[in-house]
Amino acid sequence: MIDAEDLDLLKPELAFTDIEADDTEDLFQKMLARLEPMGYTKENWLDAMITRERAYATGLQTPTIGVAIPHADNCVNKAYIAVVKPVKPVVFQPMGGIGDEVQAELIINLGIVREGGQVDMLQALMKVFMDDAAVADIMTQHTPEELVACIKRHLA
Repeated sequence: MIDAEDLDLLKPELAFTDIEADDTEDLFQKMLARLEPMGYTKENWLDAMITRERAYATGLQTPTIGVAIPHADNCVNKAYIAVVKPVKPVVFQPMGGIGDEVQAELIINLGIVREGGQVDMLQALMKVFMDDAAVADIMTQHTPEELVACIKRHLA
């Protein structure tokens, strides 16, 4: 069950549809450049994200698209959920190290600090990503406002 407070973490100012990144580290650097000025990240955010992603990859190939759900602990000043629909897919390694590289067309970065919140959100997102119609709906959204509203609709 998704906590209403967690759904409120999805905001248009945290949805990025214009990021172009060469790889995951470049993506994280570009995300930091957006999140840091808004006060969401601690000084160790970039290192924590890169380290966590190397140790526990977050790429997931769904039946219709590649997604990634990167997150790390103890690097967030205030809770957030950032959504990136990159200009071109970003390569992520597969969750569990099983399978091919994932061409992520949608990246959802969890900065949830509520106890159990990240696990709850991960489970809810997995259900959404396994629903072909929901994924198709999300991927047709073009503005940050549309993207956030659509994801919230499918999570609720």
